[in-house]
Amino acid sequence: MTYSSSLAASKRQQTYVRGRNTVSFKEQVTRLGPVTNGVILIVLSCLLGLLYLTQVTKTNSYGYQLDGLSKKQTALKDENADLEVEAARLQSLDKAKNSQVAATLTPVSPSAVVAN
Repeated sequence: MTYSSSLAASKRQQTYVRGRNTVSFKEQVTRLGPVTNGVILIVLSCLLGLLYLTQVTKTNSYGYQLDGLSKKQTALKDENADLEVEAARLQSLDKAKNSQVAATLTPVSPSAVVAN
C-alpha cells in the first residue's frame, strides 16, 4: 500500500463510520447587499406614500360631502325661517279681521280727493 492509498483508505474509514451522519449541513447566512437595501427602502416609501394619498383622498371626498350637506342645511333653515314669517303674517291678517276690535270699527269712505 502506498502512502496515498493508505491516506485515502483512512479518510474513507473515518467518513463512513457506523452510526455517524454522512451528510453535513452548513448554516449559510445570507445578507442583503446595499443596493438591495436601497431598493427595498424605496419600494416601502412608495407604498407608504400611496397609502397616505389614498387616506387624504378619502378625507377630501368626505369633506366635499359634508360641505354639500351643510349648504343644504343652511338653505333649508333659511326656507324654514321664511315660511315661519309667512305663516305668522297670514295668521295675523285672519286674526285682525276676526277680532272684536275690528268688528267694532266703522268703515271710512274717502270724502274727497286732494288735488295739487
